[in-house]
Amino acid sequence: MFKKILVANRGEIALRIQRACRELGVKAVMVYSEADRDAKYVKLAEEAVCIGPAPSGQSYLNMPAIISAAEVTDAEAIHPGYGFLSENADFAERVEKSGFQFIGPTPESIRIMGDKVSAKQAMIRAGVPCVPGSEGELPDDPVLIRRIAKAIGYPVIIKAAGGGGGRGMRVVHTEAALVNAVAMTKAEAGAAFNNPAVYMEKFLQNPRHIEIQIIADKHKNAVYLGERDCSMQRRHQKILEESPAPGINRKLIERIGERCVAACKKIGYRGAGTFEFLYEDGEFYFIEMNTRVQVEHPVTEMVTGIDIVRTQIMVAAGEKLPFTQRQIAVHGHAIECRVNAEDPYKFTPSPGRVTMWHAPGGPGVRVDSHVYTNYFVPPNYDSMIGKIIVHGDTREQALARMCTALAETVVEGINTNIPLHRELMVDAKFMAGGTNIHYLEHWLEQHKR
Repeated sequence: MFKKILVANRGEIALRIQRACRELGVKAVMVYSEADRDAKYVKLAEEAVCIGPAPSGQSYLNMPAIISAAEVTDAEAIHPGYGFLSENADFAERVEKSGFQFIGPTPESIRIMGDKVSAKQAMIRAGVPCVPGSEGELPDDPVLIRRIAKAIGYPVIIKAAGGGGGRGMRVVHTEAALVNAVAMTKAEAGAAFNNPAVYMEKFLQNPRHIEIQIIADKHKNAVYLGERDCSMQRRHQKILEESPAPGINRKLIERIGERCVAACKKIGYRGAGTFEFLYEDGEFYFIEMNTRVQVEHPVTEMVTGIDIVRTQIMVAAGEKLPFTQRQIAVHGHAIECRVNAEDPYKFTPSPGRVTMWHAPGGPGVRVDSHVYTNYFVPPNYDSMIGKIIVHGDTREQALARMCTALAETVVEGINTNIPLHRELMVDAKFMAGGTNIHYLEHWLEQHKR
């Protein structure tokens, strides 16, 4: 096991990793920008290093500063968390060339799975079902582009090969709009991701977003830890998640989970990762893989009892997975609500001083947050300030517990999206389970404030 790990992230995930390190008896070095000087995990740190000013480009995305911080503190490994540099193959490579262990997949795996075209090709070879689409990057020839779209059938969606986070996508309903849409998406992809390559897929009309959590070690062992339903989304950004996914046959989950494990073994994957699928009419279609720990990992931890972050660290240190697939079982139901510092209906960011923070408690309630009373939420980063997670024996009990937890939560001084979550927990269709990825946006249209 490592003696010291540098945590190359901020916010609730930095605190989450710090806690896992403490449980393992490992020292955690926390890095922070000038805007995060008063963060909880910095105050709790045994060692902390300022890596630059508030803008993330000069701090959390500053590779030389992070590696220098690891060098001066004698860290042995670097945990990237999620976001920022977590899926940057060049960073993973620089970390390992500098003599540190990257707590995540190999740079090669990140490159394969980070490019959506190569990821899809790898999954097809591994027998994982994919959305019907172009075999690779779209050509420049408009005639060929139209031919590919006609073969797939409208509507189609144009996606950036290097995209993510809901950016670099455009739905096309007619042939007349196709060529211009491809050109615009290419331009956006080049500007946003330094990679103008785009590909085309069939646009599914009413799918759900289901993901399979996997974890693998360096000894060719891999398992899947059930599934999560992440269909409650706005502009491709997840709002809340749950596990297991309501109304999907367990045999179907087992079959797709086994294929994901086989794919991991085939590409030599190590660490935690998530296979994301669209699910419609009883069929799964692979869309991408996230080669890192997910924001929503706690719902899987709650139903399986497995600490994903701790296991990430253990396998990075060369240990074998401490469990087999047969030992993994899903118990009860878990729901996670992301708490964002924003207007609950207009979604405008609401940074500022938190004058009161009171977290909920009780049986089956977990809060992952770096916020405290008098904490200042900086305007420089993502608006998420925490997550409320509940577990119950049944989905109905989990919903009731979340309603209670949300009612107990007090955040004053800034706006949060907690009022939106309170409404969603008692929405009849969400309570019934199985809403699709478009449901929330339609709901918001109908409930305009």
